[in-house]
Amino acid sequence: MKLLRQLDVVLLLLALPVFIVAELPLLGWAATSIAWIAQKALQAFLERRAAQEEDARRFFGFMAGSLIGRSWLLALTIFAVGIADRDAGLAAAVLALAVFTVYLAISLIMRAPQNHSERTS
Repeated sequence: MKLLRQLDVVLLLLALPVFIVAELPLLGWAATSIAWIAQKALQAFLERRAAQEEDARRFFGFMAGSLIGRSWLLALTIFAVGIADRDAGLAAAVLALAVFTVYLAISLIMRAPQNHSERTS
């Protein structure tokens, strides 16, 4: 289960040889990888903080802030790379889209059984 939850990171690692063989700009891979790992660390930190909150408004504030902040971090990274090198920016954007798609799919799959068991209890 832990490996499944980190499948997005595994995809980042598997993308490196693809970038090298296809001679894609490594700046795109590096920027996306660094931003993705940073946003995952930020997510973990803010989820722990949110879980400690007793006030629902502060809980949802942490969760909403996490979602918005992490999205902006990734988007601004891709934008900055694109300004520096268009090809690297495109490679970074495509990789980020692929990694996010895997992350979203795994998140939905991992949460589905929990929601189902809560409704039937």
